[in-house]
Amino acid sequence: MRNKYCFTAVMLFCVALCAGIFTGICRTMQKDNEEGKFLAVTSFYPVYIAAANVIGDCPGIRLQNLSEPQTGCLHDFQLTPEDMKLLSSADVFLVNGGGMESFLTDTAKEYPELAIIETAKDLILPNGNAHAWMSVKSYRKMTETMTESLCSLFPDYEKELRENARVYDAKLKELEEAQQEIAADAEGKKIISFHEAYEYLAKDYGFEICYTLNLDEERQVSAGEAADVLSAARENHADILFAEELYGKEFSDMIKKEIDMEVYYPDTLVRGDYDPDAYINGMQDNIHLLKKAFGD
Repeated sequence: MRNKYCFTAVMLFCVALCAGIFTGICRTMQKDNEEGKFLAVTSFYPVYIAAANVIGDCPGIRLQNLSEPQTGCLHDFQLTPEDMKLLSSADVFLVNGGGMESFLTDTAKEYPELAIIETAKDLILPNGNAHAWMSVKSYRKMTETMTESLCSLFPDYEKELRENARVYDAKLKELEEAQQEIAADAEGKKIISFHEAYEYLAKDYGFEICYTLNLDEERQVSAGEAADVLSAARENHADILFAEELYGKEFSDMIKKEIDMEVYYPDTLVRGDYDPDAYINGMQDNIHLLKKAFGD
């Protein structure tokens, strides 16, 4: 009899525990519904910042980024089980496209009903270079593509989305105008680049990249490549070197010792905090840097 009572007590405890867990899940689901009925997921930092501005405080959509804000480019990014779980609950996946997200094909197969929006789909990417956000003009087009897609997917929130996009585009337009003010000083100048993302700065400002060596965290520079950099700089009379400080500073310092060049580190805008003005602030810093580089 005593064992029977113990068994009953254990069963009642288990029922109560399950009920508590179920209640907690229901509360969490209710909270999520209050935060936003639809879930928009972005692939990485620059796409997230654009989406944060377009979606803003729209009551029917909540936004989450797939990768950490310090991840950088996604060339070799691998989806984790947590990432897959997030995508399974998403209503739309906003990505850069152009080959930036190497996992995109598999994702489309895994989640055939997930709406995937490639924000760079309407752009011409020179040499397959997917770093289109580095051009303010291209970034404006990417944001426009994102806005049109979100309005199509979530028509109930079209008014809010379009107004948010209008406000953000006005800020981006000011950036583009600020670029044009120094383009005359930059046009035709020849530089050495240690990151392919700077090809889009060349597009916006009109300077010429006479040699590119794409560096990243795993890139080992050979003696032959170092010789090629020095040779290209001398032959083209290039006296400016652009590099990403995180990966290119050590090699840039070495080049600077060998030849009379000024080294600058424009931000590639793939890392930062989640401030909606992060892209604006980062590009403004780049504009000030390029003013200095080209002698304005």
